[in-house]
Amino acid sequence: MDNERLAAVFIEAADLLEIQGANPFRVRAYRNAARIVAAHPVPLESLAAEGSEALSAIPGIGKDLAAKIQELTGTGRLEFLCELRQEVPAGLMEMTRIRGLGPKRVGQIWRELGVTTLDGLERSAREGRLDELAGFGGKMQEKILMGIAEIRARAGRFKISEADEEIEPLLAWLRGARDVHELRVAGSLRRRRETARDIDVVATVGERSDVMDRLVAYPRVEEVLARGPSKTSIELSSGLQVDLRAVDRESAGAALQYFTGSAAHNVVLRSLAKERGLKINEYGVFRGETRIGGGTEEEVYASVGLPWIPPELREGTGEIEAARAGSLPELLEPGMIRGDLQMHSTYSDGKDTLEAMIEACRSREYEYMAMTDHSPSVRVANGLTPERFRRQYEEIDELRERFPDIRILKSAEVDILGDGSLDLEDDVLELMDVVLVSVHSKFNMNEKEMTERICKALRHPRVKILGHPTGRLINRREPYPLDVAELLKVAREEGVLVEHNAHPDRLDLKDVHLRAAKEAGVKIVISTDAHRTTGLDLMSYGVDQARRAWLTSDDVANARPLKDFLRLIGG
Repeated sequence: MDNERLAAVFIEAADLLEIQGANPFRVRAYRNAARIVAAHPVPLESLAAEGSEALSAIPGIGKDLAAKIQELTGTGRLEFLCELRQEVPAGLMEMTRIRGLGPKRVGQIWRELGVTTLDGLERSAREGRLDELAGFGGKMQEKILMGIAEIRARAGRFKISEADEEIEPLLAWLRGARDVHELRVAGSLRRRRETARDIDVVATVGERSDVMDRLVAYPRVEEVLARGPSKTSIELSSGLQVDLRAVDRESAGAALQYFTGSAAHNVVLRSLAKERGLKINEYGVFRGETRIGGGTEEEVYASVGLPWIPPELREGTGEIEAARAGSLPELLEPGMIRGDLQMHSTYSDGKDTLEAMIEACRSREYEYMAMTDHSPSVRVANGLTPERFRRQYEEIDELRERFPDIRILKSAEVDILGDGSLDLEDDVLELMDVVLVSVHSKFNMNEKEMTERICKALRHPRVKILGHPTGRLINRREPYPLDVAELLKVAREEGVLVEHNAHPDRLDLKDVHLRAAKEAGVKIVISTDAHRTTGLDLMSYGVDQARRAWLTSDDVANARPLKDFLRLIGG
């Protein structure tokens, strides 16, 4: 359990206590605990293994908190949190995900109106009952109804990073089963979709395997939904469903292909098989009753005259036609990325120093990097004044001499203001090697206003990269209204690179928009938006999304050597 997951537990505890109306000092103590845990540079799980004294030595972590961390890392759960969850109706935590409704307001709704569910909240809003509550005037009811609609649209879906965090320890657990030859993730998670409703796992097993028994004994299982010798379904304590299927070696490839999907892809594949007098299912490739293949995915595709198709492309969007024509793209690979072009340091809201971020980029063998701390108007992120940018750039000059093996680009994440102007004057922009711009405020503009705002910024002669273009936060905030086609048109005309933000909370742009950018001739930059050194590892999520969009190294600007990249940005 990493520090961020530990911090999330304490944040949830603080939220539940605040809903209950607990002493504000107690609530603040848990929020401070979450902050301390999240910011600590060493995994607390490793310190917990040394004993409570190692944890208590950390400033701000007392004996009680140290004991809770040990309980969490040792058992995967916290009894105190389980008790809180029993005391507070589950629907109230769901209500806190509505924009503008924090735990304090949700607690107020619970105590004064007796509302405990989204359905109840929706009825109360439509009936005007929220007007009875102090502080709920104006357009609050309308905003709440919009927020409920957003939550329902994404109900039951887990971000790809959340699914990864759940599945890795489960696979490690299942490897302890008897007579298991291979474990492979299938389904939408293997296709690297940005969210998943459930996870499919295919186990290749022998006759003596006890993998199903091992699955139901997993400590994080909340409920066994179905159990059998070839398929078992469980629900984890997080709410994520896992379906495990056990197959023999002769069916392993067919099962993996079948359960990877998507449905649209598999329908076309089965149709091709039928034309050849074959049948493809999860057990193999059959001619009549005779199995003629299915041990590997390559055998399945070869049976209908196709090369193996990367899982990320299996969405029924032309990949089979491209495979038949021999025109599948050579997709981008993680090792092709040569630099990261959005990250933050302790100069603004980052957790690690500028030097630490440079060292981390060097350890990943990047040729170049850009330090993009926030500009002044993003006050919540400790945005830099022009004077502080100048001091940072002086430090970069010194660090360039110490680290000549990586090009450190002077930059900033410059806020696009409401009228489309930039948050820094031209004399500061002139100091930068590359100017990245993005939107951080006034998300309630209509599509025309937002599109004009961003396009005006793209026409500034110093702007070279547009960051997280639609502003979405997956499962938390919808993208602001934007004419993406018009934005890409202007980016192409102005020679502006468009960022794909690799952070799994964002993955902005969507895969369909990335593919549209490719078709429009707009070059993409994949950046992590890292706020600590470990955040640089999120690059793989951006590459996954790029692969889903059929992008090659030629489509991605920071897959190019330094000299070529500098030429692209006019440097």
